[in-house]
Amino acid sequence: MSGLADVIRAEIEAAGPISFARFMDLALYHPEFGYYERRSPVGRHGDYYTSVSAGGLFGELLAFAFAQWGAGLNDGPLQIVESGAHDGRLARDIVDWFRRRGGGRSQIEYWILEPSIARRAWQKETLGPCAASVRWASDWDSLPDCGVQGVIFANELLDAMPVRRWAWDAAAMNWREWGVGRIGDAFAWVRLDRPQSTGPDSSPTGMSDPNEFFQSDASLLAVLPDGFIVETCPAALTWWRNAATRLRRGWLLTFDYGLTFEELLSPSRSQGTLRAYHSHQVSNAVLDRPGEQDLTAHVNFSALRAAGEAAGLKTEHFESQGSFLVRVVGEIERQSGRFGDWTPGRRRQLKTLIHPEHLGHAFRVLAQSRQARL
Repeated sequence: MSGLADVIRAEIEAAGPISFARFMDLALYHPEFGYYERRSPVGRHGDYYTSVSAGGLFGELLAFAFAQWGAGLNDGPLQIVESGAHDGRLARDIVDWFRRRGGGRSQIEYWILEPSIARRAWQKETLGPCAASVRWASDWDSLPDCGVQGVIFANELLDAMPVRRWAWDAAAMNWREWGVGRIGDAFAWVRLDRPQSTGPDSSPTGMSDPNEFFQSDASLLAVLPDGFIVETCPAALTWWRNAATRLRRGWLLTFDYGLTFEELLSPSRSQGTLRAYHSHQVSNAVLDRPGEQDLTAHVNFSALRAAGEAAGLKTEHFESQGSFLVRVVGEIERQSGRFGDWTPGRRRQLKTLIHPEHLGHAFRVLAQSRQARL
């Protein structure tokens, strides 16, 4: 058993079964043994690919889009806040594009929201000379007091935030939370006597069951099969609300795996969306090898959209990554000379990013804006 397994086992021994959100938080973010405290698990020799793995084009396309959005804001530096910057490659590609081709929007103020000291060090190393143009914040309160005028974004961050797991009890017409216990040295699913409301996995908004995440009516619940599984992610909603609160003027967006309310409750997803990734293989063995494999669950885009709109944001785009980037490319074509030549390498990267059989369909984009708040 790994050191992290011993940590989790000791916590269960001391206090009884824990929520899966607590298990996932430890598995991914434990300061010593957590999966994301390892050097980047992305790419050919890692566990999965991201849009950044395709090359620098993804960051260049985002930089171009951000520059277009920034043109409609007031004078002064365009503020860009990236949360969950992984090893810093995307930040480097965006900052470098602005340095080379930013034109009238070459002046930017780039922030990386990063609580991990280890990941900050990796990001600074990856950024190299570009690090001089980047500032770091450990939490939302460390960002400028006046709020952000520009762009707040995340790429494949929210699907890695800890989730709680629930199963529908058709007889009781209620959701039951499933957590993690022990059978000998192995971890096992156990039904929790009551939803846990304390600890690092608790919901700051007081959400105690999926009914507050899924806008489902009684007629839908009446036909929901017994044992139907869903995941909820209070942390993702909290992140979106915090970002919306701090966006003084500009755009909030995320690129991620995710579904709508209706899609998450589809009969084809009766076992939920929780998955583990190891050596580019996907499995349902999410309780195995804590700290040694990635854990992820699909983002509830309907909940994020509703949270942003409740905070006064306007939904501008909700679409596939392919559709979003094709529109950016179209604007590039209308502004010839702003982006550089479409070399064979760039074209190959673009195909990977937008083709439905590659990354174009797998990832979705939710973009909201606040254009009038002063």
